[in-house]
Amino acid sequence: MALQKNNIKKYPKREIQLFKILDGRIETIETIPAKYQDLTFNKLFGYYGSKGIVLKEETFEKNLKLRNKDGEYNMLAQLLSDNSHIPLRVSIFEGKTKSAPLFSVREFGNNCILYSLDSLLQYGDVLNIIQADETDRVVERKEVPLFDNKAFREAIINAVLHNYWASGNEPMISVYSDRIEILSRGTLAPAQTMEGFYLGESVPVNEKLSEIFLQLHISEKSGRGVPTIIDTYGKDAITFRENSIVVTIPFNRLNEVGKKVGKKVGNSDVDRPILNPRRQTILLEIEQNPYITKHELAEKIGISTTAIDNNISYLRQNGFIDRVGKTKGGYWRIIEE
Repeated sequence: MALQKNNIKKYPKREIQLFKILDGRIETIETIPAKYQDLTFNKLFGYYGSKGIVLKEETFEKNLKLRNKDGEYNMLAQLLSDNSHIPLRVSIFEGKTKSAPLFSVREFGNNCILYSLDSLLQYGDVLNIIQADETDRVVERKEVPLFDNKAFREAIINAVLHNYWASGNEPMISVYSDRIEILSRGTLAPAQTMEGFYLGESVPVNEKLSEIFLQLHISEKSGRGVPTIIDTYGKDAITFRENSIVVTIPFNRLNEVGKKVGKKVGNSDVDRPILNPRRQTILLEIEQNPYITKHELAEKIGISTTAIDNNISYLRQNGFIDRVGKTKGGYWRIIEE
């Protein structure tokens, strides 16, 4: 009893919430009704099938606890449905704060949450530029990623898994010029302690969703997510706010993006200019697909083909890319630093 009193003094809000959960007075994704009841689950069946697991039409709703006590589809069912009606966005800013111009917004939501999560993780590979470290080079140059992919992956999975979906708000991913911030709504699970959190003791906010992630091998019970982030970036990478938790993934830039000293273009030594976010994105798309067309670039980035022409010309003139072969059938080549 004394221990419980001490906990109430240290973490009054969380302890009160725990009592309410035990009392059945706190809404969870299993109790709160879905905003939409005309739900379908074809993608859910497909995702399970891709993992070698067969869902049975007559029992999957009960086994996955997709209905509340009143027989309505719950918030968990909405998340797992073919259209969750929940946006999951990655906002990219040109500077270090949200006061900087918004460069682009990538949408990954309004889908089965399992597929949305996969898309978010794949987009991390697009963002994670591989840099060439020529320092002390003897034979082979060292390739250095912009950020640690394992820490990024754990942060994204944790944000989706432990987000307080019952609040009606989704996680928020913001990309700045020097870091990525991954925000999940809510705070620690009521039964969790700060010490246990940092040690990786797993106490899920969304219990059934956690079971599903484990079943599909998306996450593990080992609790290595937070320790992986801390081992890479330290405790300061995790910030607790009143109603959210933010993980910061800093960028490890060898040089400013686009800057190169002593690079030969033609017959003269010149410094490469620093690229703005739009030209960085064009380079990323070309790196992913050297055969991409200007029309496809315009569609992906959301600008006109004229704007693409202007940016491509800039990149060619400043020695970032060149064209190999003819307009039709040729491909883009990124000029290494």
